[in-house]
Parts: sequence; C-alpha cells; structure tokens
Amino acid sequence: MKRLHKDQRGLTIIELLVVIILTGLITAAITTTFFQVFDMNTRTANHMSALSQVQQAGKLVSEDILEAQPDMIDDSPTGGEFFILGWNSTPIREVTYTLEDGELWRSETIGEGVPETTRVAEYINPDPTKTNCNWDDDDVEKVFIFKVTATVGAGTWGEESETRIYRVQPRPGS
Repeated sequence: MKRLHKDQRGLTIIELLVVIILTGLITAAITTTFFQVFDMNTRTANHMSALSQVQQAGKLVSEDILEAQPDMIDDSPTGGEFFILGWNSTPIREVTYTLEDGELWRSETIGEGVPETTRVAEYINPDPTKTNCNWDDDDVEKVFIFKVTATVGAGTWGEESETRIYRVQPRPGS
C-alpha cells in the first residue's frame, strides 16, 4: 500500500461535492436533451401522420365529387351519413361517406349490389367546426367545400393537427 508523503493530500470534501454536483448537472443536461429530441421526433411523426390522413381524405373525396352529378350531391343527409354522392348511370351508383369514431368511411353501391366499404382516413376530428362539407352558393359556379381536420397524438407528447379545405367544382350537370 502506498503511503502519503507529508505534503500530499487527498480530495477534500468540498472538491468531492463539486465533482458530484458537476456530474449531476451534466447528466441532467444530457437527459433533458434526449427527451427533447424524443419529443420532437414524436411530434413530427404525429404531424406527418395527420397530414397524410388529411391528404388521403381530400384526394378521394375530391375525385368522387368531380365524377358525381351535382344535383345528386347531398351535403346534409339524415341518418348519420356525412354526405352522399350519386350518379344517374345504369346501373345507379351511390357513394356514401360516413364519419364515425374519428374514421372517415366510404361505401359504394352499384345497382342492387352489396355495398363495398373502405376506410378512407383515421384520426379525423368529428367536431363540425373542424370537419364539415357544404355548397358555396356565392359563386357563379357551384363549388363543394370539404374541410377536414386530422388530430393525432395526445397526452405527454402533445397533439398535432392538420386542416385542409378542398374546394371542388363538380362536373357540369346532365
């Protein structure tokens, strides 16, 4: 075992406390940085998911409205549907959009066939001020306005929303 010479000394309690405090500060800074990066990644992922859902809904709804006959677009149906699109073709074709439990569903019926239902988007905010549709009668041409908001995430890592307003002019009436 080494012996200390008369003029050698070990660490004082003050020096030891300073080392412990500095180590704690550095650890706290690293931990905080880690959680900020994790939070930012989660928020970015939530935002990208919300954006994707809104774009998917807008694309499909716009395509259907462009094809539908304007006089067969019902923007305020009864019975829980969001809106209904129709065609006077043979066989008769109808597409119904339904918003339930934050999911936008599309159900297509051709003639007397069985409806084919697909989920268009999820995380859709059902608040009528956030997601709605109606006709704009102020324009010379009739324009269908579809506003959709997707809200993703909640709790600790925050919530991200994305809203888009689609203005679609249906094909000329027949």
